[in-house]
Amino acid sequence: MSRVGRLPVAVPSGVDVKVTGSHVKVKGPKGEMEFTFSPDIEILLNENEIQVNRPSDAREMRSLHGTTRALIQNMVTGVTEGFQKELQLVGVGYRANMEGVNLVLNVGYSHSVVVEPPEGITFEVGERNQQIFISGIDKQAVGQIAADVRKVRPPEPYKGKGIRYKDEYIRRKAGKAGKVA
Repeated sequence: MSRVGRLPVAVPSGVDVKVTGSHVKVKGPKGEMEFTFSPDIEILLNENEIQVNRPSDAREMRSLHGTTRALIQNMVTGVTEGFQKELQLVGVGYRANMEGVNLVLNVGYSHSVVVEPPEGITFEVGERNQQIFISGIDKQAVGQIAADVRKVRPPEPYKGKGIRYKDEYIRRKAGKAGKVA
């Protein structure tokens, strides 16, 4: 049995969960999410926990079992606590600013790069305009937007300049070797 899939998903107080066949709708203090899972996986709602079961031990069912449970857990966590990614700007003159809800990046190009947040995602700029906080209730959307912002100027291996995740390790390369006489 799947180690992840057999764990029940705890539903905290203040969170309303509705299961209709394979459709799950979760509503909490931060928002509302819904998703339709595979009809082969059985989703049971008890008093304050959700149990995910699979009909057989076929390879496809085993993979869907753990994935379904993890997605439901992320939905419950998202509507209660939310998710956040932190990016750092490293480089002389690199900075981020907010223009309304849009994120404006100055990262060494001749122009500013404007990133518009999709619905449900918010941007914040931290200390000295060197930190970007991306938050929302959908874990997949937060991670994708963070990856898209990082893609504007990925960190380079020689000086480490660019946009990186907080605590991301950048493997550095040596520069040109000096002339040997």
